[in-house]
Amino acid sequence: MRTVLIKAALYCLAWLPLPVLHGLGCLAGGLLGRLPNQLKAVSARNIELCLPELDASRQAALVRRSLLETGKTAFEIGALWLRPAQHVLRLVRQVDGLEHIEAARTAGHGMILATPHLGAWEVAGLYCAHAFDITCLYRPLRLSGLEQLVNRARSRAGGHYVPANARGIRMLYKTLEEGNAVAMLPDQEPQAGTGVFAPFFGVPAFSMVFLSRLAAKEHTPVVFVWCERLARGCGYHLHFMPAADQVYSTDLASSVAGINSTVERAVRECPQQYQWSYKRFRTRPDGEAGLYS
Repeated sequence: MRTVLIKAALYCLAWLPLPVLHGLGCLAGGLLGRLPNQLKAVSARNIELCLPELDASRQAALVRRSLLETGKTAFEIGALWLRPAQHVLRLVRQVDGLEHIEAARTAGHGMILATPHLGAWEVAGLYCAHAFDITCLYRPLRLSGLEQLVNRARSRAGGHYVPANARGIRMLYKTLEEGNAVAMLPDQEPQAGTGVFAPFFGVPAFSMVFLSRLAAKEHTPVVFVWCERLARGCGYHLHFMPAADQVYSTDLASSVAGINSTVERAVRECPQQYQWSYKRFRTRPDGEAGLYS
């Protein structure tokens, strides 16, 4: 029943104009900012940890703004998944940094696109699938009833989505060997035993090593991409940016730290649109107390 209700909501919202969807998202996000809830508490804790240079009032203001963007994310998702791909792609009003893509292609070693949870990452994924025919790992959804809908939505403009298992990993290596592009999310906690701790905004964060290992293969270029949500539902602004030089270090810990520092650099450009409500610091080094109540 939960899956049926979610699908119904997605289809009902999908065809509303983007300004209306973002307006509804702001109403929902404003409510989240006023009432006690888990999203608000986690966002406040993460901002406190990551941006201690902000005083309490500025941190609270950023929490409220980030929850407005969380609301927009929830209300726009039906449109981004269910509208024709070309309709969504026309909402991309500006693209910056394509020269970094051209440089990566010129190197001839394939290309890794890293898409952090910043702005409208579904738009970034759709654009990259259309433009670069990416191969991307995915994790099965908690609601299995939505699996087919989401996979069909993400692949409708091109691209290939493979499960995050041994077969999928082999597919990514093969894709790079053929000189093509792969994509992944660089700011999720990996499964236990498959990551290392590296600083993120100065806080040790359990971080994936797979991107670093892919990059180490023939010095594969890494380009970060994030999609800024424009004000008043006017569309989206896509940003491509090169990875920090540290990402290509032969030292794994140093490379992972470089990935986190590049995500941090992107987040600082548009901090209100980062997914602060995600428990990025859930896993702690041995002997260290948890950071979330």
